[in-house]
Amino acid sequence: MSRLNKSYLSITFLIMLIGWGVCLLCSFNGVLLNENKWLYAPYLLGGLSPTIASYLSLKHNNRVTDVKDWLKNIFDFKHSIFSYIMVAIMTILFILPQCFISGYQSGAPIFAIFIMIPMMLVGGGLEEAGWRYIFQQELEKDYSFSAATIIVSIVWWLWHLPLFYIQNVSQYGKNYFAFGLSVLGLSFAMAGIRKSTGSVWLCVLFHCTVNSLSGIYIINDNVWGPMAAAAVMIISSYVVVKISDKNGKHFSNTL
Repeated sequence: MSRLNKSYLSITFLIMLIGWGVCLLCSFNGVLLNENKWLYAPYLLGGLSPTIASYLSLKHNNRVTDVKDWLKNIFDFKHSIFSYIMVAIMTILFILPQCFISGYQSGAPIFAIFIMIPMMLVGGGLEEAGWRYIFQQELEKDYSFSAATIIVSIVWWLWHLPLFYIQNVSQYGKNYFAFGLSVLGLSFAMAGIRKSTGSVWLCVLFHCTVNSLSGIYIINDNVWGPMAAAAVMIISSYVVVKISDKNGKHFSNTL
């Protein structure tokens, strides 16, 4: 494992364990998130651990000069319309199989997505400053695309584990294995987006949109929908990477 990845993972899990560790201890002792607003501080700290670790590890390893340079590498908005359409299609292909196979409950109205997507920058999207910007790319220097993506999905899955034991968060009491299948599918989707477009921002956008739609279409908790979605995402990722390789350039430069 590269020096950068070791630094990134060490900082990520240290911050996560501090933030979510506080929430876990409180939850086990009946001090609940919804009744004690101050707990949102360590809760958000844990959730932002991949983002914070991204900057700290990149800065420490002289990969970025300052915050402005780091942000410029993440929010690379200038991409072809085709790239944005691809992200939208992959988002739909992730959600639809789960809705049809697992079933769903209606959540927020569909128009709420325009408010929810910006909110989901903090609610998951900015994790891509670490998982896809650093971890995936560094692993692909030593492993194949498939092997690197599977490793990322396992680590990302394990990173989420404390949330399944903190009362009053969305993951509490849910099927951890089913969630792992979703994480596998999402990992392949975003690895494919990153590899075919060269963009961190498009991974951030995909993550934000998926999380937003999950609040609009609340998928029933079973393994079958996530299993189907994971299969579709794995196939889709290979397709977009293959097309990109065949063209000899990133999707973002095709239009």
